[in-house]
Amino acid sequence: MDSEESWQVITGQRRALADLLEGLSAGEWKTPSLCAGWRVRDVAAHIAMAPQVMSVRTMTVEWLRAGGRFHRLNHDLAVRHAESRPTDRLVAELREHASSRRLPVVTNYRNILFDILVHGQDLAIPLRRPHQMPPAAARAGAARVWSMGWPFWARRRLRGVRLVATDVDWSAGAGVAVEGPVDALLLLLTGRVAAALPRLRGPGVPVLPPVRGGNG
Repeated sequence: MDSEESWQVITGQRRALADLLEGLSAGEWKTPSLCAGWRVRDVAAHIAMAPQVMSVRTMTVEWLRAGGRFHRLNHDLAVRHAESRPTDRLVAELREHASSRRLPVVTNYRNILFDILVHGQDLAIPLRRPHQMPPAAARAGAARVWSMGWPFWARRRLRGVRLVATDVDWSAGAGVAVEGPVDALLLLLTGRVAAALPRLRGPGVPVLPPVRGGNG
């Protein structure tokens, strides 16, 4: 997917998540997400924050506050954002910034694309709410994550396994086959193993890495 197509998906996903979140009960906002240690409210705050880019100075201060730990930084920023405003404000922020193309200097639209796709499922799956992941976008996301090292280390974690999408033309790796829809493969690549497993098949499934939650 090119930049324009990717941004259109990102905008659509933000708006769809705002619709999904709008009708949640107070208890549902507290539901544990697929990200270990993150509630639905925290993941929603993380998504809403993405286009609201911090200054370099503020980000440096927050980085030092988190002891230079990326996952701690992400978690703490999201929790503080979630706790500092009512849930209806989080929904409003998603809508307000849905079409924004602002992003931190350390990332790019390819990363924002798979981030919104995966975090959408981090919310929807525990809530048992349908939320579509467009196959073409999921394919682009899977290719991007496979090409990366940190923070997912997908090629290292899935060494000896060949991933084969059953709904789009995409495959990666070498070894025993693991087949499934590309959105399930994207969840696997980003560490959402338990959520992906029920939709995967093939001789490689028994040798997949231990079940664990994803990172925010």
